[in-house]
Amino acid sequence: MLRHAHPRRQGDLGEAAAIDWLTRTGANVLVPLFHSPDYDLVGDYGDRLVRVQVKTSTHFVNGRFRVQLCTRGGNQSWTGVVKRLDASRYDWLFVLTEGGERWCIPATAVEGTSGILVGGPKYEAFVVRDEDAPAHAERLLEWPVSPGGAPELESRAGL
Repeated sequence: MLRHAHPRRQGDLGEAAAIDWLTRTGANVLVPLFHSPDYDLVGDYGDRLVRVQVKTSTHFVNGRFRVQLCTRGGNQSWTGVVKRLDASRYDWLFVLTEGGERWCIPATAVEGTSGILVGGPKYEAFVVRDEDAPAHAERLLEWPVSPGGAPELESRAGL
């Protein structure tokens, strides 16, 4: 599904999967008007806004998918600066893998800034299934947010 897609197309497929799942959980999904380096989507649950960073992976190693969380440029003018994922700048990490498996992991549960492995026991509680989408979202909404998390976004939005 993802392996032979252009990187931008791969990202589009990841965002489409996240939009589908967030909608199933009862969220109204908002897409930033311009590029946002910290999150790709916002889930509006009425009383809470959730910033969602979307990642995809086709790299399968030893029974796990390796998910790259950091950005290392992307063009020929790369300066050598690596941008690591900062848990205070997003609330949920949504991951789509080659086989269509999905995870939605609270930022405070992500144990890495440059990469993680999904498909093993560490993130098993965050596997996304359509049949339990609303219950999964309720559990995620109860998870503690990082300092500078969603409440900051809500105050800027005037909520």
